Amino acid sequence: METPIGPLLLAATDEGLVNVGFRADEAAVRRAVASMGRRLGGEPVEDAARLAPVTEQMEAYFAGELKEFSLALDWSLITGFNRRVLRELAAGVPYGTVVGYQDLADRVGERGAARAVGTAMGANPIPLVVPCHRVVESDGGIGGFGGGLEIKRTLLALEGVLPAPLF
Repeated sequence: METPIGPLLLAATDEGLVNVGFRADEAAVRRAVASMGRRLGGEPVEDAARLAPVTEQMEAYFAGELKEFSLALDWSLITGFNRRVLRELAAGVPYGTVVGYQDLADRVGERGAARAVGTAMGANPIPLVVPCHRVVESDGGIGGFGGGLEIKRTLLALEGVLPAPLF
């Protein structure tokens, strides 16, 4: 899917959205699809109808018309601590807000696990919908982002957290 932050790879199972991949050029798509096929134990197929609700909501999000995704999610690529953290992020950090890495660790009862939260953010297979771009450093720094800091800044500006880039 073409978006203002570049092409995204969207993948879903019968359970729901399972993957959102940034910078989805042809080579990246091939690698991601092969990896998902191995991890999910099936042969991927192209199914635009299954992804229609996802693309509709993504278009509305990027147009500034959607503040909360209402999509079924397939959490099967996420386990343990990472799943707990990402579920809390999805449920507890709404559009236009941010949370610190340590604050998120505290929310899941893991005091002192800020770095582990950062690792969970980097392993998030469903970014945007599970909004890891909303996790920042407690000292006010933007922190890291698997999609790249330019994309993180763009998403935070879209949500009104940061001013829009000048150029």
